[in-house]
Amino acid sequence: MRAVIQRVSRARVSAEGEVVGAIGKGLLVLAAVESGDDDKDVAFLSKKILNLRLFSDAAGKMNLSVRDVGGSLLLVSQFTLFGDCRKGNRPSYSRASPGGEAEALYQTLLSSLRESEVAVEAGRFQAMMEVSLVNDGPVTVIVDSRREI
Repeated sequence: MRAVIQRVSRARVSAEGEVVGAIGKGLLVLAAVESGDDDKDVAFLSKKILNLRLFSDAAGKMNLSVRDVGGSLLLVSQFTLFGDCRKGNRPSYSRASPGGEAEALYQTLLSSLRESEVAVEAGRFQAMMEVSLVNDGPVTVIVDSRREI
């Protein structure tokens, strides 16, 4: 699984003209499922999202997690994170997991995050969505469950 995680002052996602998820201070998480991902990838990503220290402490050092600051999460599925642009001008999405498999793992990730004490909102899987955010910092990191960084 791959996620682009952005520290935000606020974020919201709309589908079909209606707001389906909105948060104040917290993390916007754009998440994609790769073919071959399983529950271990979900567990890794869930733990990482909840524990990444992306918020500043009293000394101004990024030393606090979304849990520590009482922030929220907005999870949005985005299969295009596995777009391969190395050849030609049209990205290949062959590494992205097929819809049904991807949705099952995405829902497992959403459930795992909701089991924490952090408030979690979400977009709609496979819907055309509009995401708006105020990136705080800006702070943006990429996490991949199968790649050592």
